[in-house]
Amino acid sequence: MSRNLSINQYFNGLSQRHVPRFRFGSQGNTDWKSWHGKLLEAAKASLLKMPRRVPLNPQVLVEWEGDGLIKQRFVIDVEEGLAATGYLFRPKNASGRLPAILCCHGHGPYGKEAVMGQASDSAVSANIRELNYDYGLQMAKAGFVTIAIDWRGFGERDDRKSPFMQDIARGRDQCNVHFLMATMLGMTLLGMDIHDGQRTLDHLCEQPFVDPNRIGVMGLSFGGTMTTWMSLCDDRIKATDIICYSDRFEQFAMRRANFCGSQMTPGLFDLCDVPDLQGLIAPRPLLVEIGISDNCFLADDAISCYREVEKIYSAAGSRERLELDLFQGGHAWGANKSVDFFRKHL
Repeated sequence: MSRNLSINQYFNGLSQRHVPRFRFGSQGNTDWKSWHGKLLEAAKASLLKMPRRVPLNPQVLVEWEGDGLIKQRFVIDVEEGLAATGYLFRPKNASGRLPAILCCHGHGPYGKEAVMGQASDSAVSANIRELNYDYGLQMAKAGFVTIAIDWRGFGERDDRKSPFMQDIARGRDQCNVHFLMATMLGMTLLGMDIHDGQRTLDHLCEQPFVDPNRIGVMGLSFGGTMTTWMSLCDDRIKATDIICYSDRFEQFAMRRANFCGSQMTPGLFDLCDVPDLQGLIAPRPLLVEIGISDNCFLADDAISCYREVEKIYSAAGSRERLELDLFQGGHAWGANKSVDFFRKHL
């Protein structure tokens, strides 16, 4: 008798047979309103305990002009004992209150720097070119206020060079280490990042040149994860652009292990799949961007995911608020529809 000793093969087989409890259209989950309420509550609960809010104590560290914009580098307190730095860009000659976009960065060593077009050296410049990554800068030049911070463990919040995190510098994935530390305290790293994103929106909405009723969010890859979850957890977000983050947990997480502790919560795949999470954004406007040659979230799987989101939006009576940009390119910002999408909905 042949017996399996491979743990990876075991998980692959398990995931192929697995049907999440709140997968839309299965196990009686066909009533959109009931499904939406139950899954949204369960998904938020999977984030576990959230950090406590503290006064932001915002400080503008430097302000300058460039690219037709007024640019600020700022710092805010996100919880007791922890701060975050960020960039806030606005069109120089605009007047009144403007629509604004939270720009979520993905994985990589540069965090907010690349997304906001702060090409301090050739390596950052190359990263921007490779991923068409500077949507924070480009959307500001198109007339929006844009803001970005470093998520925990990235950019200026990456302390792998410190003695405290020297094990990570020797090859451990800091997202996974931070996830384990968080869960030991009854929290999740994803929940912590969402908290920081909400505090960033608090700072954004306090600006006299921002219309707090016209807020959007966009992000690539892990930035797409954050874009999805920020939309679920914050009603201030009125329009969402998810870039190259469409797939199934069975494929990118269980089969290819293309995930980390920044993107998951305990029991998440037991609850739902990626198209269910993105479908929870309905009835708000959603743009999904998929690269034909994406080698991170493969196009066939991504399109399959999108078709499930399409069914959910149709069930919600909001199919006209869902858009697809299937573009020629890889794991990058397509940039074909974002400006028109946010102008239409913000």
